[in-house]
Amino acid sequence: MLGHRWRNPSQISGIFGGPGTVPGVPSLRDLERELVADVRDLARDKLPMPVLFAQLRDRLREVVGFDAGCWHGADPVTGFVTSTVSDGLDLSRFEQAVHIELWSDDPLTFERLRRSGRGADSVTRATHGRPERSVRYRELLTEMGYGDEMRLNFDAQGGRWGAAALMRAPDRGPYRAEELRLVETFTRHVGMALRSCYQPAGSQPETALAVTVLGPNGQVAAADQQAQALLAELGEHSGLLTVAEQARGAGGAPAMARLRAPNGRWLMLHASLLQGGDEGRVAVVARPAAPAEVMPIALMTYGLTSREQEVARAVLRGNSTKEIAGLLTLTPVTVQDHLRSVFTKTGVRSRRELIALFMAL
Repeated sequence: MLGHRWRNPSQISGIFGGPGTVPGVPSLRDLERELVADVRDLARDKLPMPVLFAQLRDRLREVVGFDAGCWHGADPVTGFVTSTVSDGLDLSRFEQAVHIELWSDDPLTFERLRRSGRGADSVTRATHGRPERSVRYRELLTEMGYGDEMRLNFDAQGGRWGAAALMRAPDRGPYRAEELRLVETFTRHVGMALRSCYQPAGSQPETALAVTVLGPNGQVAAADQQAQALLAELGEHSGLLTVAEQARGAGGAPAMARLRAPNGRWLMLHASLLQGGDEGRVAVVARPAAPAEVMPIALMTYGLTSREQEVARAVLRGNSTKEIAGLLTLTPVTVQDHLRSVFTKTGVRSRRELIALFMAL
């Protein structure tokens, strides 16, 4: 059960030092602890990603006011956006947003946020109080009636599990430093919660290739029968749009991303710019991911450290404890310690069970 002891708006504004400050309100540290506890509760529930995002949105809106947003799943290896849950946003301009994200010099793309070492930042802070310096602010936010945007990356233990963008109307004012610090703590724990949404679902029925052609504005221009079924299952095609835009801007070089379908199976998306016909058309082919392509994600979803992942991969290759010790310059005792930790985190009791777990991908 999530905590909701700070629903009163006057209390929230009091925490952040704005109008309506009242005596006796919880401290910012208390609020931070409550948020973290809520996220941990959600992580234990192992909710589907859209449901998890809806719960996170509602909880965060109670303490950091925002008017609209979008929550994204991602390829945990590359960070490419592969799914989107909209919260009051018109997604008809998503293709333009992807283009700005990938190819503009905007100061607050998700990748620049990641390189800054921050988990959350706002357009106002990233531009030093000059939001008009942001391409996205000029071309999207102002036209949609928003005055500031907070961006969040949900990275944890080597995986890029998701991201979010939270828009705020001008009359709310820009996001404050205290709000950004609070949300930055929140993002680290959300990344941990999202990991469970990416655990492979085991062996899946073989599926045929699915081919979709996207037009220059991101619209679906053509789709074969398998692609139509996939699009219906996904409910939206932001993942296809992202990989298609990557192909358009890469000078004709193919682009690739992993996508986890709602039924748990992993797909590889391959996008290539088409020649002839309408300029800017991209073919996106979805195929079942091979076990080797899912393995890096599977290892990360169980929370294995880098060294534990190395040991696990060596076990999956059939190496003995002595061989692993030589390969990784460790003592056999240390290898066994790492292996016990791997067993505990993955819920298996032997090398054979570990191999069976990952060979079922």
